[in-house]
Amino acid sequence: VGGESETIIGNWMKKSANRGSVVIATKVAKLDTRPGLSTKNILAACDDSLRRLQTDHIDLYYAHQDDPDTPIEETLQAFDSLVKAGKVRYIAASNFTAERLQQSLDISRKLGLASYIAAQDHYNLLERGFETNLRPTLQKNGLSEIPYFGLARGFLTGKYRPGKTIESVRASGVAAYQNDRGWEVLSKLDEIAATHKTSLAAVALSWLRAQPTVAAPIASARNREQIQEIMPIVDLSSEELASLTF
Repeated sequence: VGGESETIIGNWMKKSANRGSVVIATKVAKLDTRPGLSTKNILAACDDSLRRLQTDHIDLYYAHQDDPDTPIEETLQAFDSLVKAGKVRYIAASNFTAERLQQSLDISRKLGLASYIAAQDHYNLLERGFETNLRPTLQKNGLSEIPYFGLARGFLTGKYRPGKTIESVRASGVAAYQNDRGWEVLSKLDEIAATHKTSLAAVALSWLRAQPTVAAPIASARNREQIQEIMPIVDLSSEELASLTF
């Protein structure tokens, strides 16, 4: 159906009474029941999210994906109305092309509407297209990047190795990384992780965090052990960063 994670987080915040110390980000446009970035859908989806989250505002509200069938002006006016109503603090864009993102930013400036302050895209040690496709646009406009799949669907944790079969729902998604370049990156991560006495995941995320425009990489965890692997912040030297950047 969609929105289950919002319900879980909403119940947790209510039980913990910690809303004031939590930054909530959620998205609109991709649910089968709430597709697109029309005014009607954005306003309805926001109210749905607020209800599930049991809060009166969303800190960062993403357009989950572009909607070429809805005029950019309409989308931005809808977001602007939510900001002015206090239901949303800031807005962001996910999976936009550089051209469409720039068009949106230009229209926001021209019409005096709420403007995207951040972007969320596929970016990690092995997926580097963002660097040439989108980063220049973010730098030009002063936006931050919050990349998803920061661990390449788990490949950069070291879970996958040559000749090792892994039973996982994500196994098929990492097949493209199981090649000479992927194994070389893991080898470099092994060396650096050993030096810092930390996990490969922590090193991979620290590399990502050190890249221009990146504010906070996204990585998922299924249990406490995985949370402990991704939480450490590793201060990588310029040489270590360079050795991973190829």
